[in-house]
Amino acid sequence: MPGATILELPAAEQAALLRELRQARYGHLLAIHILLLLGQGKNPTEIAEFLLCSRSSVYRTLRAYHDGDLDWQLAASDIDTGPRLSRWQRKLRALIKLSPRLFGWCRVRWSCTTLALTIAALTQIEVSRETVRRELKVAGYEWKRAKLKARDDDPERLRRLARIRQIIEQRQLSELILFADELDIELLAKVGYQWMLKGTQAEIPTPGKNQKHYLAGALDPWTGQIYYVLGPRKNNVLFRQLLTLLDQQLGRRYRRIYVVVDNYSIHTAKAVGQWLEQHPHFELVFLPSYCPQANPIERAFGDVHDKCTRNHTRKRLPTLVGDVEQHLAHNGPWQYQLSKIYYTYEVDVALNKLYLEATLKVAA
Repeated sequence: MPGATILELPAAEQAALLRELRQARYGHLLAIHILLLLGQGKNPTEIAEFLLCSRSSVYRTLRAYHDGDLDWQLAASDIDTGPRLSRWQRKLRALIKLSPRLFGWCRVRWSCTTLALTIAALTQIEVSRETVRRELKVAGYEWKRAKLKARDDDPERLRRLARIRQIIEQRQLSELILFADELDIELLAKVGYQWMLKGTQAEIPTPGKNQKHYLAGALDPWTGQIYYVLGPRKNNVLFRQLLTLLDQQLGRRYRRIYVVVDNYSIHTAKAVGQWLEQHPHFELVFLPSYCPQANPIERAFGDVHDKCTRNHTRKRLPTLVGDVEQHLAHNGPWQYQLSKIYYTYEVDVALNKLYLEATLKVAA
């Protein structure tokens, strides 16, 4: 658990503080320096020595920041909310941005009750949980589901995205680019939203033992067509079956077929490498690690879950698999534009490097 004086400043707030610092208005500078150094992990002793101030000044500034009492925080509150906020209202807005664990709670999310109790302990002002709830709504907060964010720290991320863009931009009529992945089809339904009468809740029966079937698919994002195979196991055999299907249906029409895949082990298996050696007109192109948004077939598979597997009531796995096949046969096409991450400035720079390397290679 981080120390009580370690401050996690959001990047946007650090930028705002730096702007204030550059304005050099007297009276702001010491507090801003202290907050920025706390945000960099410096301890109060180091800060006091560096800024030629006392440690009590460091603690006092940190406490004022948490209370929302610093002058630029009060000015922002007056602009955003009209009338000047009371002490407990400022405290609420400061608390909601911090982890409950910093205040001794064994939990990772604030509830209205814990906020009310913490405000009472810090300010000696008692407010009810419903008052806290109303005030959070006034401040623009709402209770909603968070979303998972995949890791995106592949050192080859930019180069791999640029490589895929290079293939797309240089594609000829005799070349085909497909995006492939695997889909789990489970008898245990994925639970999601649906229309229900107020005061009731739909019940989705669970199987006695969950069963799974797997689909390996490849999407042509320009036509929206999905080529797929089904199997009882998600292994390199299933992936090679998909490649064989693509070769049978498309191998005679295209001189070169690029299949974009993630870094799952079944795509790099030795048997897959042997298959590629026997079919030199196929080439696997790998996505960055932990970057599902770069693969448009993920959106098509999300549509499969929405139409077939979410809140389903099928009792037999073959019937559910039949639903998926019917969906793929009758719904669609799934024509998706590539994600914006392919067209960022950083990817443009990496792409220019690839073009330069290609030019130098030809010149050599």
